[in-house]
Amino acid sequence: MAKIVVEQIPVLSDNYITLAHEPVSGATAAVDPAVAEPVLEHLAARGWTLSHILNTHHHGDHTGGNLELIRRTGCTVVGAARDSERIPGISMEVGEGDTFLLGGAAVMVLETPGHTSGHTAYWFPDAHVVFAGDCLFSLGCGRLFEGSAEEMWASLKKLRDLPPNTQVYCAHEYTASNGRFAKLVERDNQALATRLEQVEKLRAKGLPTIPTTIAEERATNPFLRADTAAVAKAVGMEPGTDPARVFAELRRRKDAF
Repeated sequence: MAKIVVEQIPVLSDNYITLAHEPVSGATAAVDPAVAEPVLEHLAARGWTLSHILNTHHHGDHTGGNLELIRRTGCTVVGAARDSERIPGISMEVGEGDTFLLGGAAVMVLETPGHTSGHTAYWFPDAHVVFAGDCLFSLGCGRLFEGSAEEMWASLKKLRDLPPNTQVYCAHEYTASNGRFAKLVERDNQALATRLEQVEKLRAKGLPTIPTTIAEERATNPFLRADTAAVAKAVGMEPGTDPARVFAELRRRKDAF
């Protein structure tokens, strides 16, 4: 059961590039490298060698470093087969349920469309880690640029069903702003209030709020709680309303927040 070492590199205004290193084999993946140079500097400082890029989707702030990293390291680029024409340098096309190895660490591919049509998450079941890209954020979720509310709700449920202790690494530091919206939705959620206190302390020290966990998100993220009576009521709908409709209204309100 191979473990991985995970390190985050803050880049641009609010992005995280995440490195996943399997120490027995030395294999290292860069998840959603927006730019190349910070990755190369971090690898050099650690004495690690880049073997893979894992792209969750095609947006430039997730793939911008691909070609330079390929040029400098010869790494393998993993991405969604359905999005192969939009991911620079892709050399390993994957889809729902596919598995592969990062060194000795097993990786399972989860298709999570909604933010984009080809959005993909990478789950390391033995290491209890998922790289969720722009599908699931801490206390939030991605905008619906290419998919429907029904698709995104199904994708979020897929991630919600992962084991509670799964650590969630997303690609942006949005927790504080997401939390302000979440508080408007669930004013009486004590778990959320406690979480927001923790977030405020972390950000005051300049520390990341990522990773979160599936358990934390189940308890505090309104977008994962669209099938609860409290969230339905908060957006003016009856308990038992189709959760995809509740989710769609939540997303509409967040877009205007």
